[in-house]
Amino acid sequence: MPAIPGTDSEAEDSLQLTFKSMRPSIAASRASHLPSAAPSAAAAAKLIEKKKEFDAVSALERASALYLERISALADDCVVMADAGEAHGQVLAQWPRMFEILGQFLATRQQLEGDETPSDAPIGGERLVRLPIDELEKEAESKPS
Repeated sequence: MPAIPGTDSEAEDSLQLTFKSMRPSIAASRASHLPSAAPSAAAAAKLIEKKKEFDAVSALERASALYLERISALADDCVVMADAGEAHGQVLAQWPRMFEILGQFLATRQQLEGDETPSDAPIGGERLVRLPIDELEKEAESKPS
């Protein structure tokens, strides 16, 4: 029904508008809305629990990443040690041949000492020969081709 200006119905309409605009502020203090606060507290507790769980999983992830880095570094060190072991093995494999060569040298030396040859004689058939390169170069320059 339309409101007539200056009548009580107009006052009622303004009161209803005022009441409707006040409803949200009044609704928050009603007892019927208080039980919904308990689920929000439960939700907040659950959120805190989930946050703690997430933090724990994040910490575990970081620890796992650090552990992986350390294990990778150990693996690299093991590769280096394996290469070094292989090099040492190759060197050790040469020792019997070296002792054989030293034994031959000592045997040759003892034979030469037993023969009482002069010490100027070369050991084992080796000889030093002097090549007069300067003289050969001069001869080559003086001869026309």
